[in-house]
Amino acid sequence: MYDQILFPTDRSEPADSVLDYALEIAAEHEATIHILNVADTSQDNLTQIRGEVIDVLEQEGEQIVEKAAQRATAQGISVVPEVRQGGPSTSIVEYSDQSDTDLIVMPTHGRRGLKRFLLGSVTERVINTAEVPVVAVNPDRERPLTYPCQDLLVPTDGSRGAELALAEGIAVAKATGATLHLLHVVETGSLGPDARSVLKEEELTERANEIMAAATETAEAASLEAIETEIEFGVPSKEIRNYIEGNAIDLAVLGTHGETDFSRYMMGGVSAKIVRTSPVPVMWVREPESSR
Repeated sequence: MYDQILFPTDRSEPADSVLDYALEIAAEHEATIHILNVADTSQDNLTQIRGEVIDVLEQEGEQIVEKAAQRATAQGISVVPEVRQGGPSTSIVEYSDQSDTDLIVMPTHGRRGLKRFLLGSVTERVINTAEVPVVAVNPDRERPLTYPCQDLLVPTDGSRGAELALAEGIAVAKATGATLHLLHVVETGSLGPDARSVLKEEELTERANEIMAAATETAEAASLEAIETEIEFGVPSKEIRNYIEGNAIDLAVLGTHGETDFSRYMMGGVSAKIVRTSPVPVMWVREPESSR
């Protein structure tokens, strides 16, 4: 299902640790992997500099992609190395569009560290603007990365973002033979101690059953046989993580609508908490601008 995969790299240890995972995805789908380094000429101290400094950045970039390309070639994977100048996030998305890539795989943070990611990183901007799914991998995870995935989780809440995630999750499950796990969390943790008296448990459960039934029907219509469903009550980010850890999930798929949604996530929403702490890769799916 993925023919062209983009892997941006900055030669950092986090990027190196995620490269093998990107290569596993490429090998499974017999895809070409594009290895991109962006010589970041958007930095304030470089905007007025030309010549030798820029040349050094490009030479470093060529060495970075060549080293990564050798690892891909050694595994029999078709590879396209590329070095570009500009702002990292913009250049990554532009290259993805121009090269018709189907998937971007990148670490949640690089040599600038996790703090920068949480405050507004290259990865965040790519998730917000890319026309294709973006797999964000936390390099600081404790669990090993595995692909093809065997157990794939799609949390669903009936939103448009969840619909997008479900469609992509179904496609990945069919391509890899993975079991599709559907989870709906009835959010009660932020409603206060009297939530159950204000919103009766029966009403909450009825709505949850409707959402889960719709998602299950969609998955069954795609001829998926291995489907697991679960409804939990509590704090969504906590329950989702608990489900990941308790059910050997190795890939989660979430949907986002764009910049406004993600900025809310970064203020402490469900998805931000998941991607910050997820022990497994998280695939972000965004509706293309052309489809809105």
